[in-house]
Amino acid sequence: MRELTLTPAVVRYRRERWATPSGETVLAPLPAGIVGGFGPGLRRFLLVAHAQGQVTTERLASLLAGIGLEISKRQVVRLLTSRLDDLVAEDQAVLRAGLASARWVTVDDTAARHARQDVFTTQIGDARFTAFRSGASKSRLAFLSVLRAGHGEYTINAAALEYMRSRALAGPVVEQLAVHPAKVFADEAAWTAHLATLGTDRLAVTPEPVRIATEGALWGTIQAHGLLPGTVIVSDDAGQFRLGEHALCWVHAERLVHKLVPANDQQRRAVELTR
Repeated sequence: MRELTLTPAVVRYRRERWATPSGETVLAPLPAGIVGGFGPGLRRFLLVAHAQGQVTTERLASLLAGIGLEISKRQVVRLLTSRLDDLVAEDQAVLRAGLASARWVTVDDTAARHARQDVFTTQIGDARFTAFRSGASKSRLAFLSVLRAGHGEYTINAAALEYMRSRALAGPVVEQLAVHPAKVFADEAAWTAHLATLGTDRLAVTPEPVRIATEGALWGTIQAHGLLPGTVIVSDDAGQFRLGEHALCWVHAERLVHKLVPANDQQRRAVELTR
């Protein structure tokens, strides 16, 4: 038998209070996960119902009131939007674990509205996990930044240098980066300052040295942290997704094949072979 039980509960905590010799008062903390007088189980239910079940805050408040739990819509919103550090850390850990172990990941992006602004939301995942990241751009730099999974540094290693060479970055620029003793840069400011010191930002050549070098340093960070170890990136063949091992999404491929109208048996056989 399978059963689900939803029952409201009120828990009363008795907290020790101590007065120190200096006159300060020390109060025992509440258990972890309590926000505004509401427990972690309730908050977990709200997050799942709202994010996964697409249940609105008004309906969540009505649903909880219906089973005897007194809560306002405003409090529901607070529980969904405040103190999200633990959830953000968990989400980041899921992305890192997924990218470190996936044999393949599908990726795609779409336009979206976020915080009253037009942005792009990128989806990354396989059969086990899915992560969504929103940003102002859907460039390859933006995609590589997402693939770092929260690691903020820029790294020059063999993978980074190979990436730069494969993207036709000028040989002298690659050599400068390869022989310089500094290989890891803590953040974007440190990396930008390094390129300025080398004079890379003053070069007027094609392809753009700063962009290709930055993409390579991001790819170097991804590989340094063991992410995407031979992982196949499956996409609709958009330029920003053509990284590492790449394959074309069969759904997008079928859309193109579906447009073909064979006129004879030979062409029909060719279409079926393609499929």
